[in-house]
Amino acid sequence: MIYVNSILQPGETVRVIGRLHWIVYGRAIALLAAGIVLLIYAQTLAPQIARPVGWIGWGVVVLAALAALQAWFVRWTTELAITSTRVVYKRGFLRRYTVEMNMDKVETVNVEQSLTGRLLDYGSIRVLGSGQGIEHLDRIATPIRLRNAIIAR
Repeated sequence: MIYVNSILQPGETVRVIGRLHWIVYGRAIALLAAGIVLLIYAQTLAPQIARPVGWIGWGVVVLAALAALQAWFVRWTTELAITSTRVVYKRGFLRRYTVEMNMDKVETVNVEQSLTGRLLDYGSIRVLGSGQGIEHLDRIATPIRLRNAIIAR
């Protein structure tokens, strides 16, 4: 929470820190599973066919590692915090995008969760205020806890 700590005003405190759910690694997990299946399948094939299938399997494993690295970087560079006076959202590293909304401007907090989201405790949050709103914050861990921190004021 480097960004959030750097913008705190005197007397302002951080109530809750939100983060992206581990589900952002979903693509990497799926690719890794596919790569492992290909590598195991290659072991059952004739040698002349096993070699290309094995190389494809290793290629998919490398893609899984790259997808995991990308997901980690997005998760690392995304910050969400509920302070005593504001809702703060920041994403990006070189090109930074931030949205802040004062608590007294918040009118509605919408939480959307799919069945999978309810089971794994992640979802989307949309903070609506007078005249503006914060974009959908997707794949947020514990969205109900964050909503409660916003509406508790």
